[in-house]
Amino acid sequence: MDRAPGIDDPRPLTGEPMAIDLLNTRWVDATGPRDLLDSTAGLAVWLKGWSTRLPATGPAPSADRETLEHLLRVREALAALADTPLSPAPEAIAELNAVLARGRVRRSLTPTGPKDVIEVDSPPWLPAWTAAEDWLRLLVDRPERIRPCAHPDCVLHFHDTSKNGTRRWCSMAGCGNRAKARRHHARRRPASE
Repeated sequence: MDRAPGIDDPRPLTGEPMAIDLLNTRWVDATGPRDLLDSTAGLAVWLKGWSTRLPATGPAPSADRETLEHLLRVREALAALADTPLSPAPEAIAELNAVLARGRVRRSLTPTGPKDVIEVDSPPWLPAWTAAEDWLRLLVDRPERIRPCAHPDCVLHFHDTSKNGTRRWCSMAGCGNRAKARRHHARRRPASE
């Protein structure tokens, strides 16, 4: 993911598709629950990471209150959908569709070939609409590979792109390693403890 000079993204998992990356703006660490989108400063960090991947449709979205509200709206819908990607709740579907109604893909033929142009009602809708559109792409691809981390204390999600589709952890270095260490410790502990 692109990083802004001098601005560190504090999240433990980045690099997922945009819809899942938006879900992962909430996480839990040693200090407790965290939320990157609890301010426009956090929004600026998130937008900077996606600046080169957002469709160029006009003015770039700003890290302002309106853009943040739209992103939080789609994040809530995605959180509900991520819990049950194969049988989503009607309310979550309606909310995602309401966000998707704020933009569209206009296809045209140019002298160099077909071209898709993204149009949104206003620049603050672009990140939210793009994340919602990305969710649809993931559902078309392999919905069963949208997964929560198997660690019981982790709230992160991932799109399993492993060859055999058996990924269980948001990261082997983090949650996967903790689970392995816990199992190892449990095996080594005497039964009398």
